[in-house]
Amino acid sequence: MRKTTYIMGVPFDVVKMNEAAELVMGFFDDGGSHIICTPNPEIVMEATKDSKLMNILNAADLVVPDGVGVVWASKFNKVKIPERVAGYDLCQTVFSKMSQKGNTVYFFGGAPGVAAKAAEKMKAAYPGLKILGTRNGYFTSAEEKDIIREIKSFSPDLLLVGLGAPKQEKWIYENLRFTGAKAAIGVGGCFDVMAGNIKRAPKIFQKLGLEWFYRLLCQPTRIKRMMRLPVFAVKVLFSKKG
Repeated sequence: MRKTTYIMGVPFDVVKMNEAAELVMGFFDDGGSHIICTPNPEIVMEATKDSKLMNILNAADLVVPDGVGVVWASKFNKVKIPERVAGYDLCQTVFSKMSQKGNTVYFFGGAPGVAAKAAEKMKAAYPGLKILGTRNGYFTSAEEKDIIREIKSFSPDLLLVGLGAPKQEKWIYENLRFTGAKAAIGVGGCFDVMAGNIKRAPKIFQKLGLEWFYRLLCQPTRIKRMMRLPVFAVKVLFSKKG
C-alpha cells in the first residue's frame, strides 16, 4: 500500500532510493503508463501558485524528494521522509537495474546534442542499457507531433523528459499516453550532468545536504532561484504552528 506524507499540499512517497527504483521497475510490467515526479522546494513552492502543476503532482504515481529541504520539512510531519531521492541518482539506480534486465529508455530534452552525448556516456557506464533514441528539447508545435510519433514507434519502457520544471511535468501529463512509454520521469538538467557538461557537487556536499550551495557557488546567477529556499522554510514553519 502506498505511504505518503504531504508538504504544502504536495504528496511525497515515503521510500528510500532502492525502494523507489524498484517501484519504477515494477511500472514496466503492470501494463499502465506512469508519471514519476521529483520535486524540490522550488517546485513545491511553484505548485502552491500553479493549480495545474499541483494537480499533476497529486495525480503522479511516484513522487520523490529531489531536495534535502523537502526531507527537512517532513520532520515536522507525523509521517517522515527517510532520505533524499534525487532525480539524477534515481535515474542512475534505475539504469543499473535496467541494464541487467534489458529494459529500454528514450532521452528527450536538453540543448541540441546534449541528450545524444548523455546517451553515449550512460551506455558506457551501464553496459547492456538499451537507449532507443534521443531528441533535444527545442521544437515547434509541428515538430512535437513528430517527436511523439518517433517515441511511439519505439514504445520505450522509460521516457526521460528534460524540459525544465514545470514544463516537463505538464508535457508528460498531456502526452505520455500518446508515446507508448510505460513510465516517464521529468529530469530537469540531468542530461547535462550525464553528458559531463555540468559536474555534480562533491560527495561531501551531497552528504551534508549542501548540494544547492555548491551549485550556487558554481552558478551565482542562480541566487534569485535560491532565494525561494528561505521562503520555503518560513512557510513550512508557519504552517506547523498551532
